[in-house]
This record gives sequence, C-alpha cells and structure tokens, in this order.
Amino acid sequence: MRLKQTLFDHFSSIPDPRVVRTRRHLLIDIIVITICAILCGADSWVEVALFGRCKKAWFKTFLTLPNGIPSHDTFGRVFALLDVEAFEQGFENWVASMALLTSGDVIAIDGKSVRRSHGDKKGMFPLHLVSAFATRNGLSLGERKIDTKSNELKAIPKLVQILNLSGCTVTIDAAGCYKEVVQTLLNKGANYVIAVKENQPNLLSDIRELFLRVGKFTHDYTEEFDVSHGREVTRFCEVISGPEALGNIRHGEEWGLGCVAKITSIRKTKTHVSHETRYYISSLTNASSKDMLSIIRAHWKIENSLHWVLDIAYREDESRIRMGYAQQNFALMRKITFNLLKQEQTVKAGVKAKRLNAGWDHDYLLGVLGIKMR
Repeated sequence: MRLKQTLFDHFSSIPDPRVVRTRRHLLIDIIVITICAILCGADSWVEVALFGRCKKAWFKTFLTLPNGIPSHDTFGRVFALLDVEAFEQGFENWVASMALLTSGDVIAIDGKSVRRSHGDKKGMFPLHLVSAFATRNGLSLGERKIDTKSNELKAIPKLVQILNLSGCTVTIDAAGCYKEVVQTLLNKGANYVIAVKENQPNLLSDIRELFLRVGKFTHDYTEEFDVSHGREVTRFCEVISGPEALGNIRHGEEWGLGCVAKITSIRKTKTHVSHETRYYISSLTNASSKDMLSIIRAHWKIENSLHWVLDIAYREDESRIRMGYAQQNFALMRKITFNLLKQEQTVKAGVKAKRLNAGWDHDYLLGVLGIKMR
C-alpha cells in the first residue's frame, strides 16, 4: 500500500539532525510513528515505542522501517535534537493548507506552561508556550516558546508574524498589552481586542476616567444574562468610541485605538455574590457593545477548548519530558493530533475518547489522518 498526500508530506523535508552513520531509522518513519502513537493515546516515549511495536505489522504496510521500530531512547534523542523551528514551520504550513480564516474570525492568543517539565537540579524552568487558536473552527494555528511568562511580549510578535491574520480580530490578555504587539497586529492587517490591567497604569487610568464621564461621549451599552453550573451571571458591556472621547487617552494614536470597552460581571451562587470589572482597548471602529462582548467571551475558548483539553485529555501538565527540544516538539505533536481529532466529525465524543477509538480501529485512525490508500 502507498499513501496519498497527507500532513506528513509537510514534515518530509525537515533536516535530520543525526550523524549519518547513526541513522538506523528514517526520520519520517520516526515522525509518523510518534504522531500516530500520540493520536492513539501515548503520552511518553516509552508508550510511543510500545505502540510502534504493537502496530509494527500495520506500519510495515506503508513505512520503510529498515531496522524495525526504534527504541524509546531513540525517539527521545531524535526529538531532543530535531530543529524546532523547522518542525513548527511544517505544522504551520499544514494548518494553513486546511484552516481557511475569514474576515472577522476571532483568533485568541494566550500562554500556557507545561508545569512538570522543569528540572530543579539543573535550574530549568517549565516550558512556556504562547499559542494562537481559531475560535470559530477550534484549531490550533501555531505556537512560540518563551523563557518565562513575563516575556510574552517577545513571543507574541514572533507568533503573529508567521500567521495570515488579515481581516481577523486577535484577542490577547493583559500580558500582550504593549504598543509593539499592537503595531505588529496592525501591520499584518488584523484588528485587536486586548485587556488592560496595571501593567499599563496610565492607559488604565485614562480609560477608567473616560467611563466616569461616559455620558459626554458616543456610547453603546448591552446586557447579557445566563445560568450555568449552579450560578447566575450578568454581564454589562459598555463601549466608547469616536475621536472626541479617545482623544482623552494619552498617546491614543500610538495604540491605533478605535474604541475602548468596559465589562462588569456579577456572579451569584447560593452562598456568594462577586463583582468584577475589566477594561479593553480595540482597533475596531464600528463594533457595537454586543459585538465586543461576543469577541471578548470568544477569547476564553483558548482556555476551555485547547488548554483544558491538553491538560485533561493529553495530561500535558504531567509530562516530564525535558531533554533538549523534546518537550517542545512533543507539545507541537499534541496540537497536531488535537487538530486532526477536532476536524474528524464521524464520532461524536470528546478528544480523550477519540484518541482511544483511533487506537482500537485502524480504519478510524486512517480517516482521522486523512489517509486514503491507493
């Protein structure tokens, strides 16, 4: 059997980091086995190698396997050496080939740590990645590593540069509230909605003052109510726009401001009532308060639909892979399989159940991979 064009073609040109005389296994075979293993429930190199051995006869139908299935040490060493940027480029090319972003799509950008990937004795910090997530189709678009959470300012522009975000609206929490980030987004033809907190004290102070004088300016207001998980939540969204109002914000032109927003949330349970007020800046000039509330709520899909799934269905926070680039490459392969499973619609189940189903059913696995046999 031979394979028609698949996602693996996007990784076929990645440079092999090994010395030629040590290459007992083809790099593409190692990548294919690993992605298939993670797709089917493997969360460590030992499990990847075990999956490969159990499925050796099946892999032999379309892989070369000149020296059988690699050991778990071989898998770990290869991915510890594998060029992260080249691997990420292959991933991003694959996503771009299938995830068509349309004008107005909301793209959420946020960071997440792989908590147990640190090495106390070696002074290693946990791996922290900034990811982009398409909230409409539920796909991971790309990721970039940062040294610590405080350095998201450096990683976000790098991530934005490699994505085609023209016409999209990008949402970021306060960690990305910097003029450099805003200018990168505007230069890419994207709009933005960014949270404002104490890391920009002058901007936050000016916005708060503006809403104290709200009656003097062009102002839109909406209210939303819902009940879920035993709590009642009421959200009030106010939006102020127009040059007269925004002229009161210091250096507003450097932020490319189109409007500012204020959201007040009141949460009620049987025993407690809490209030929260959040502020946002945006380049959108014609967004209503209803639109703004919808965009801001869409941002949280990256937490609920990506980061939570990685922790629960993939046990990402428990991963102890630390050598070289291995954890970063493994994190990318989790997102590859996440995208594959999100695109597959024949089985109505969660990601964890779909992973198990892929391991049990070869036909389903091939369908998830988008593979058609000649």
